[in-house]
Amino acid sequence: MVVVDNAVYLGGNRVATPPSLDATYELMQEKGGMAWIGLYRPDDEEVHSVAAEFGLHPLMVEDALSGHQRPKIERYGDTLFAVFKAARYVDADERVEFGEVHVVVGRDFAITIRHAETPNIAGIRKRLEGDEELLAMGPEAVLYAVIDEIVDGYAPVVAGLENDIDEIEDALFSGGQESSQRIYALSREVIEFQRATQPLVGIFESLGDGADKYGVPVELRRYLRDVHDHVLRVVERADAFRALLQNALSVNTALVGQRQNEASFAQSEQVKRISSWAAIFFAPSLVGSVYGMNFRYMPELDWVWGYPFALALMVGSAGVLFGIFRKNKWL
Repeated sequence: MVVVDNAVYLGGNRVATPPSLDATYELMQEKGGMAWIGLYRPDDEEVHSVAAEFGLHPLMVEDALSGHQRPKIERYGDTLFAVFKAARYVDADERVEFGEVHVVVGRDFAITIRHAETPNIAGIRKRLEGDEELLAMGPEAVLYAVIDEIVDGYAPVVAGLENDIDEIEDALFSGGQESSQRIYALSREVIEFQRATQPLVGIFESLGDGADKYGVPVELRRYLRDVHDHVLRVVERADAFRALLQNALSVNTALVGQRQNEASFAQSEQVKRISSWAAIFFAPSLVGSVYGMNFRYMPELDWVWGYPFALALMVGSAGVLFGIFRKNKWL
């Protein structure tokens, strides 16, 4: 269902739930008030319908249809177009899931366009309808409620990422490829989280600069400043997470290199031992092979000390090589 909810409000109260967008336009012409239209993954027909009724800029329509926009805020005359990235931490998979919502605010209307499962616009509407004074402040109250819900949703994400980083730090010295892969995966999530949160700082500054010009109620400005403070804390935490992960990656790289060096050193020691024993056994084998040749004329064949000499030569050469290798700590 593309049109999730469609209502007209007067004085902060919901006075009508028109069955169609056309009925909403007619009711607003008769009674006035504020329209709040909630769309979910709309197609060209719905977007062009609201665009024609409320005079939306073509660039705004193009962005609303395409989705996958960076968080931003743009003004086209009296109409404000904002893009926000919601985030949700999925405990079962230990990952962060991101959503996108567009908010279009004019003098007498608010349009929310959701391109993912988050945030819960129905919950935002229900909470806002329960606060008559806030909703009576106009379309800007809808914008505030959406931002507030999105920023509140960042808190569980921060807690989940912090827990994941703690687990990485605990497992950092255990070795294996899993640590490196987990650090890289978590770094990508933190970078994506930064892309969702950092632009909000500029968005709030822009909203504050235009508050007087567009007549934003003073009380609503206070609410926005409070959310702005929460955003600053979230951005600081995200920056800290990225720094921690960079340090963890550096430490992990150093540990992996150290383990590789230790493995190479151990392998080198084994090669030294094998080579030393091969050389020790080679010397007696060389002597034995010389005296084992079946030549008729060999000077040592008729020598009475030839056999003891050969044995002594074999033992002595092996002993000398053993001493040399032992001195050089090859054995």
